[in-house]
Amino acid sequence: MQRPRKLKRYCPTCTKHTDHNVEKIKKRKASELKQGQRRFRRVMRGYRGFPRPKPEGREKTSRRTALKYTCIICKKSHQPATQRASKVEIGE
Repeated sequence: MQRPRKLKRYCPTCTKHTDHNVEKIKKRKASELKQGQRRFRRVMRGYRGFPRPKPEGREKTSRRTALKYTCIICKKSHQPATQRASKVEIGE
């Protein structure tokens, strides 16, 4: 999926259509202090096996990619629902 670097979208802060900059959001490192990670570390400790079942079947062909839109006028950014695409390119 190809997206332009600038496009016109609705800005909820300005309450009108304005030009927006588009950028792809990178996944950040998961926190070790979250409840799910603490539970996982506790279960993995000792002589036990992996706590979750192995994934069945094949891997999906596309991933969900998050795009962040930043309004050029008010500099506020918003992130709508993600879209599935095998490859996302942000052009000129």
